[in-house]
Amino acid sequence: MAVASAAVDAVVGLFSLTMAVAAPLFDSQVVLPAGLYPAPLVSIFRWFVAEFDHYVVADAPPFFRGLVWVDLAFLWPVSVANLYGILTRRRWSAATSLIAGVHMLAYLSAMFGELLGSGRATRKLLQLYALFVVFAVASIVRGLCSCTTTQARPAGPSPAHPARKKRV
Repeated sequence: MAVASAAVDAVVGLFSLTMAVAAPLFDSQVVLPAGLYPAPLVSIFRWFVAEFDHYVVADAPPFFRGLVWVDLAFLWPVSVANLYGILTRRRWSAATSLIAGVHMLAYLSAMFGELLGSGRATRKLLQLYALFVVFAVASIVRGLCSCTTTQARPAGPSPAHPARKKRV
């Protein structure tokens, strides 16, 4: 069980790292002027749009711009907190994993609705988003099935060595 838990932690940690870096550096280019970014970041962004033929990012419709704003305001800080929680083994990181996973799955449902409904999505673009479905499901599973190695202790002070009952 520990190996599976470590594997899920690694997948969710990678997802959180990806979102913590990509949201402010790349996703924000959809809603903010290109002049705010250094030329190398803008060229990487343009390469991504061309490589994956990402028509939604290239000509962002209003719903997508709204999703990006929600990601920047909500998912980005949650991803940063989640990454910190996973790396420092905080118990609350199960909650942030669940929040990030559910948010990402809702985001992806809107994206898949557009991509599949329009008929314009390339196979490569769908595969990219399918990878994020795996990340989202892993985050949800981690949040729901968070296993800890320590047992819960009762509330209040407890002695280091509980008293033994005397045998009669």
